[in-house]
Amino acid sequence: MPKFRSLASVFMAVAVVPLVPTVAAAEGLDWQPCASIAKGWDADDQRTECAMVTVPLDYADPGGRTIDIAVSRIPAIGTRTGAIVFNPGGPGQSGMTTPRTTADSKAAGLLEHYDLIGFDPRGVDYSAGLDCPEDGTQPDPGLSEKEQARFVAERDAAAKRQCIAKDPALVRSLTTPNIARDLDRIRQALGEDKIGYYGISWGTALGAQYRTLFDDHVDKMLLDSVMSPKLDLTAMDDDETTAGEKTFHEFSAWIADYDAVYHFGADEPTVVKALLDLRAELAAHPRKGPDGSVVNGETVNAMLADPRKQWPDLASRLATIRDGGTPAAPRAAAPASGFGWDTERTGGSTFQQNALLCNESPSPRDFDTVWQHRLERIQRNPVAGSQGIWEQRCIGWPSAAQQWQFGPGKSQLQLVGHTFEPVTPIGWAYAMQRQIGGALMTVEDDAHGSLASLPCAAAAVTFFDTGRTTTESCPGPPIPTPKS
Repeated sequence: MPKFRSLASVFMAVAVVPLVPTVAAAEGLDWQPCASIAKGWDADDQRTECAMVTVPLDYADPGGRTIDIAVSRIPAIGTRTGAIVFNPGGPGQSGMTTPRTTADSKAAGLLEHYDLIGFDPRGVDYSAGLDCPEDGTQPDPGLSEKEQARFVAERDAAAKRQCIAKDPALVRSLTTPNIARDLDRIRQALGEDKIGYYGISWGTALGAQYRTLFDDHVDKMLLDSVMSPKLDLTAMDDDETTAGEKTFHEFSAWIADYDAVYHFGADEPTVVKALLDLRAELAAHPRKGPDGSVVNGETVNAMLADPRKQWPDLASRLATIRDGGTPAAPRAAAPASGFGWDTERTGGSTFQQNALLCNESPSPRDFDTVWQHRLERIQRNPVAGSQGIWEQRCIGWPSAAQQWQFGPGKSQLQLVGHTFEPVTPIGWAYAMQRQIGGALMTVEDDAHGSLASLPCAAAAVTFFDTGRTTTESCPGPPIPTPKS
């Protein structure tokens, strides 16, 4: 998610090409070391194995066109009892390295009894997708803010339409139910009657969808940083920016506690005023740094509602700006493209993310409505309101939406919500619990999908080993202190 809400950088998906399937229905999967077949894979990783699973493009036409889904595995190191499939979210995010990151995390105990399985959803990296370059043409700086935004929206909408025209059937297929059906084909290829599932962020919606469609094939399911049971990008922006505004005031109170270090003020209202005044000053008088980067009001605003672990660095950067300096802009990762195992991994696909969200959210398709919602959001949340990034994704999207539908199941379900998180606000976890059931564990932090990095990841291992759920609260890491 841009800022703390989406993919870390702009990604490009992979081109559609006919891949040679490595799945033989009777023989199972042809596992090979990922480092030996997948371009860009870490050569030092000798644990992770890769294979392809062939699935129908359109499940209503199972005998028609097929596509290939890339799958990864780290086999259990002890007495094997099954497999857990992971999805790290996005949507549009690659899951191929998730088994490795899990095996290196505080949830590593899962590897004792389970094969850890990752995959690239259709449209992402090694799995079948589209090469969709973005148009970098910039608007005339002499235009008003609204008209510059309109130019960008119309530019991006045209690029999306050009990409859709390359393969309309594939784009229409980018939905959560279809990826859930792909997940079940992975289960079958693994030779498992039931699978465990561990999903984060949008991966929780995928899990809820899989459980709704294939509950009989779920062993146990854990969903961390839970999505809302109803996908509506307008509501997502509303809820996330409201949570982000709260984070801004918490950040300001934290800065006030360390006034001797940062000198913005000794109480929260004073710090709030100082930061907003700094934003206004840089909006009126942008500053260019020695590296050519521009520091302006948006630069300041983008630093005001980030996660706690970034607070010391952000406060230092804000103090540098206040004192006349220009911190260097963070470097963005270069996008890459390719196809099949020859793809240079990017980690995700922005186009796949947009397609899935727009295929499933009934949010507005016209610029003027989205712009009006933005103004209303800023009115309610002066700092975070402008950081809403979801609703604008579907401006000009040509097809109507079909929302996902989740229902309760009988399989064992553990939900995990994060008390202070602005990405998937805790209220979404409660709403999902009301919709599909399960036990809710709360983590006292603001970190998205952080369970596997905390000592209480032991609860996840216990859950998959024994089926025992918990409703207890887990302490998050302490709020950091200023750097010395």
